Amino acid sequence: MAVAKYTAAQGRSPVKFGATDIVCCRTLQGHTGKIHSLDWTRESNRVVSASQDGRLIIWNALTSQKTHTIKLPCAWVMTCAFSPNGQSVACGGLLDSVCSIFSLSSTADKDGTVPVSRMLSGHKGYVSCCRYVPNEDAHLITSSGDQTCVLWDVTTGLKTSVFGGEFQSGHTADVLSVSISESDPTRFISGSCDTTARLWDTRDASRAKQTFHGHKGDVNTVKFFQDGCRFGTGSEDGTCRLYDIRTGHQLQVYQPQGDGENVPVTSIAFSASGRLLFAGYASNNTCYVWDTLLGEVVLDLGELQDSHKNRISCLGMSADGSALCTGSWDSNLKIWAFGGHRRVI
Repeated sequence: MAVAKYTAAQGRSPVKFGATDIVCCRTLQGHTGKIHSLDWTRESNRVVSASQDGRLIIWNALTSQKTHTIKLPCAWVMTCAFSPNGQSVACGGLLDSVCSIFSLSSTADKDGTVPVSRMLSGHKGYVSCCRYVPNEDAHLITSSGDQTCVLWDVTTGLKTSVFGGEFQSGHTADVLSVSISESDPTRFISGSCDTTARLWDTRDASRAKQTFHGHKGDVNTVKFFQDGCRFGTGSEDGTCRLYDIRTGHQLQVYQPQGDGENVPVTSIAFSASGRLLFAGYASNNTCYVWDTLLGEVVLDLGELQDSHKNRISCLGMSADGSALCTGSWDSNLKIWAFGGHRRVI
């Protein structure tokens, strides 16, 4: 709330952001099950998606064409990620507690199966999230239902560091999400069913550097702010929050107005400038666009033409800030572009 009060005192006006300022320019159709995760390449030209249909699909985001389809040994996939060089994808899920790496240069067999190039095995619970360390194709961080996060050496398939577990400063319940700082890749944030988010340093796994409280439910999703000094969270309690790692303080709460039951937040993403926060909710096709400074909703993507027909389960902003991709339980992905004079916000 401090941010909103400060900006109001400074005479800041809300972002004027209407239905014509963002448009659905492409619908990516090909999955036959609920989509659970997506990720962009650093070049902002391809998207990987993971679905309950047991497949990863690599899409050309500019043409809507599928470039690769990877059949997975386990259909219960929860997460996927592109390597920084865009030549490999990683995924993990519920049943096998393994993070699998696939090389996109590998040749598929006649059934469309691409061989696994590396299996990162060692978690004692499901793999909830995987993210490559920025600019490092050889290192990846996973979070798990075993209450830990792990930094892996993809080249050897071995653990480099384990964060949490036996350490008292670790999470005390399932870890659901991680986000690695682009400005300082030694730092990452984790969100957990213990209602907290924690800051870690990959150079010292012995303890969490900071623990952030405030949520009253599972922290389903976390995302670093562009400056690397702040991060956002989305929770089962129906709120998104913005925290400052320099002070350890909560800066803002984004809570939809109304007297109804709190609807869980499924995924979040910031615009390039950080002025907008996109948040998907576990209710119909709601995706609120928040003004991060004033804490106000400026748009609901679910009310726009050509929106999804079911829950928006995952979303991500392209690296260049020019497009938003959303994935849904309706089995489709959509690419949203800023219209009019707005190319990047």
